[in-house]
Amino acid sequence: MDNLRKSIESRIRERGAGWVFSRKDLRDIAPSGSIGVILCRLEKDGMIRRVGRGLYDYPERSDLLGEELPPILDQAAQAIARKHRWVIAPDGAMAANMLNLSLQVPAKIVYLSNGPTRQFNVGNQTIIFRHASPKDLDMEHYSSRIIAQALRFLGKEKMDGKVIKHLRNKLTDQEKTDLFRDIRFGTDWILDMAQKLMKDDHE
Repeated sequence: MDNLRKSIESRIRERGAGWVFSRKDLRDIAPSGSIGVILCRLEKDGMIRRVGRGLYDYPERSDLLGEELPPILDQAAQAIARKHRWVIAPDGAMAANMLNLSLQVPAKIVYLSNGPTRQFNVGNQTIIFRHASPKDLDMEHYSSRIIAQALRFLGKEKMDGKVIKHLRNKLTDQEKTDLFRDIRFGTDWILDMAQKLMKDDHE
């Protein structure tokens, strides 16, 4: 059991502070029952905490405040999606906020999903999963879905040089490449945006 605990601890530390997970994320290490025993011990010892039904996180800690920070909701949403084998994307308002394209903080935490409409409590927040059309989720990469949802939320008319420059600086080269590949057969104006993001920034 000690070796199993070390393996699970190693997996959690590798994912880094803020990682939210369920037993299914550790099923390649051991059977669910054994994992549950170890997680209970790690929770008791303060390494991890339970943040929702069947959900745990490896909490981030604030050096300034000297306390644990609330669970990262996007990490929690992805953990729930992995657990249920759903494809998800934050809705437009949330995606725009995540990319700092909007300062407006959504009143509700909403994700589009190919699963049923459901909601989950995480910490003191509620995450709503809303069943969506396949066309809203047909991109392979999660980062591409975030970008596309944010751009649709803002609208074509707001795609000016300021937005392009911001996204060029915000996104990694890999995220830009993934978006271009994922959107090739999608909306024309978003494809145009992806092409512009791939170009060198001379502005």
